[in-house]
Amino acid sequence: MLSLTDIEQAAQRLQGHLLNTPCVASKTLSQLTGAQIYLKFENLQYTASFKERGACNKLAQLSADERRRGVIAMSAGNHAQGVAYHAQRLGVRAVIVMPRFTPGVKIERTRSFGAEVVLHGDTLDESHAHALALAEREGLVFVHPYDDEAIVAGQGTVGLEMLQAVPDLDTLVIAVGGGGLIAGIATAAKALRPGIEVVGVQTSRFPGMVNAIKGTHYPQGSSTIADGIAVGTPGLITQAIIARLVDDLVLVDEGDIEQAIVMLLEIEKTLVEGAGAAGLAALLKYPARFAGRKVGLVLCGGNIDPLLLAAIIERGMVRAGRLARIKVSARDIPGSLARITATVADAGANIDEVHHQRAFTMLSAQNVEIELVIQTRGRDHIAQVLATLNAAGFAAAEQP
Repeated sequence: MLSLTDIEQAAQRLQGHLLNTPCVASKTLSQLTGAQIYLKFENLQYTASFKERGACNKLAQLSADERRRGVIAMSAGNHAQGVAYHAQRLGVRAVIVMPRFTPGVKIERTRSFGAEVVLHGDTLDESHAHALALAEREGLVFVHPYDDEAIVAGQGTVGLEMLQAVPDLDTLVIAVGGGGLIAGIATAAKALRPGIEVVGVQTSRFPGMVNAIKGTHYPQGSSTIADGIAVGTPGLITQAIIARLVDDLVLVDEGDIEQAIVMLLEIEKTLVEGAGAAGLAALLKYPARFAGRKVGLVLCGGNIDPLLLAAIIERGMVRAGRLARIKVSARDIPGSLARITATVADAGANIDEVHHQRAFTMLSAQNVEIELVIQTRGRDHIAQVLATLNAAGFAAAEQP
């Protein structure tokens, strides 16, 4: 059974090979959520994820024969980069099997560390099966992303560092995929501070650990923006630790995660991937659950596809009322469009897009429908823009 001693020994192995990342208070997020929030910036690791810790601890303990044979891993990206980087550092051959849907940024970064990347399957489970077959065929040492005590011990060093930085934390909120991070953190935290509460967070599209621990039967989806925790089959080692040491598991939705990503970008000026935002998403979805508590969150990864990030930011602006779509009806005469755009400008909004529609409308032939996407300061400003347009004689309304 994994113990605090295992995690402390892992911490000694990791010294000098990765960052003891900052764990600092966020005043603004604390004000917004009603909890005292401390953020552990694991997205600042060299491979932008905590996964380096477990990989480094595992590879550091390989025998001379195992190093000669090389290692193989399956991963959606962060474990892949951690294994590839530390294998390269130790001069060990690394083969990484990744699902076909893996973001290109993670594939290219993994290759940049000298690993041989094999794209196979649409899920981690399919990649897992292929990696095991390759390991058997080529004599490679399989490095599991979470169901391995050496991996879990390495991840647990995050908990050691958090409690060294902020000893009086009373709650830890941790993203859960296969369970390696929360199993390691819970082992360390409960040994050092038995009264601390440890809460796991899964996306509602991949509730495998919640179902396994709570006996629920939530359906599994096929994709999520939190691809780092898109795990269908929980680990056996991690599940046993979670059942014993983790106090609660909660689910968050895609919109909660999107909102958390945008808030961390805007407020903390830090970039996280979907899994890295899961902890904050839980506080946003269940504020009463954590109100008044001293909460540690792990920003566990920062590897996100730029195009996905752009879409999330744009959708976040829509939710916040800073990007709005309005429809304006007017007489189809010269100068109407100029008057509409001038009126919007006078109201202090900026125009992103204009769609001038004559044919596909139910209005009379003498009228035109103009759809505008505008940048505003928020919901009140949208109402002000609409009021200004209507006062100028145009029929204007916000579109969903």
